[in-house]
Amino acid sequence: MAKILIPTPLRQFAGGNDTVDVTGATVGEALTALTTAHPDLRKNLYNDAGALRSFVNVYLNDEDIRYLSKDATPLSDGDTISIVPSIAGGR
Repeated sequence: MAKILIPTPLRQFAGGNDTVDVTGATVGEALTALTTAHPDLRKNLYNDAGALRSFVNVYLNDEDIRYLSKDATPLSDGDTISIVPSIAGGR
């Protein structure tokens, strides 16, 4: 089982949880389990084509999955997945 850390702005779509425990063999399967349990998260994480939104960064144990095997990155029991939305703006 893996743990997904939910960032503060998305907790309202995850029942107020700051973490959610999920099962899955890959990061993609874990994120599918998350969005199945909390469907309102899907529109915040994925675009209409089903790909992760460009401003959503996903880390597996502090490693960016874009530099691993993306959604196909394998999970081990006890892994931690972090969802980190990009922040833009300012002056």
